[in-house]
Amino acid sequence: MHSAPHQHAPPHATRAFAVVTLANLAYTIIEAGYGFHTNSLALLSDALHNLGDVFGLGLAWGAAVLARRPPTERHTFGWRRATLLSPLANAVLLVGFSGALAWEAIRRFGAPPSIPGLSIMAVAAVGILVNLGGAWMMRDGHEHDLNRRGAFLHLLADAAISVAAVAAGAGIWWLGWNWLDPVISLLVSVVVALTAFGLLRESFNAAMDAVPRTVDQAAVAAFITSQPGVTDVHHLHIWSLGTGEIAMTAHVVRPIDAQDHDEFLDRLHGKLDERFGINHPTLQIEHGISCQHDEHDRAPHSH
Repeated sequence: MHSAPHQHAPPHATRAFAVVTLANLAYTIIEAGYGFHTNSLALLSDALHNLGDVFGLGLAWGAAVLARRPPTERHTFGWRRATLLSPLANAVLLVGFSGALAWEAIRRFGAPPSIPGLSIMAVAAVGILVNLGGAWMMRDGHEHDLNRRGAFLHLLADAAISVAAVAAGAGIWWLGWNWLDPVISLLVSVVVALTAFGLLRESFNAAMDAVPRTVDQAAVAAFITSQPGVTDVHHLHIWSLGTGEIAMTAHVVRPIDAQDHDEFLDRLHGKLDERFGINHPTLQIEHGISCQHDEHDRAPHSH
């Protein structure tokens, strides 16, 4: 059996998480202080929400740090799975926040409170800069890194909330429309919920060792079966080990008189990485004609 070498997240990845987390923590402290100073419930509520965001970003930061720890005798794969569990917790936080925000918005419809519109605009404008700046730092690789994507979406959702807060503050300041506060809050909660459910579904699937969405398992099985001398492939399993690492195990049936198994495996490992991004394959060669296997253990493929 052969396995491909794997890589850990580079140090600059954890530095990005550190900078974004600490910047959001600093903004939360400033917003909470200004909320107490102006007696603004809106700012204090947003500061409480931002504190939850800091917790979520801290989880992503911690996961990125843990992912760089080397394997041990007990944790033979290292701690890379932390980058799959962190976005799951992040998504749960986002769903919880969207529900709480919607509840508070509905509760305020009956008697919208009087809030300082200009103060909300000023503080929320700073929040836009902080969150968009953080999202910009998280942009590289977030398409393939579930942990970074969780933080990226979290920051974009926060920026959207800040934009909505600026709009609400403007309407309240110029027109006295206090009802804008709960209306925009309710709309934002719906946007955050839709974003969070997508991340929740994908992170849950990753935590349950589902085939990554970027890989077509049937295509992988068909590709292996099409290789010279291969008569069958079964016990095919594909899952994500962590950020940027996709693992695969399979039993490959080849003729008993084949003499090029090592060369075959080396060549196939390279092709699996190049075509499907599977960079941690473990293949077992079996000889002769394939026997029957249980349906749930057989890979879907074409002959």
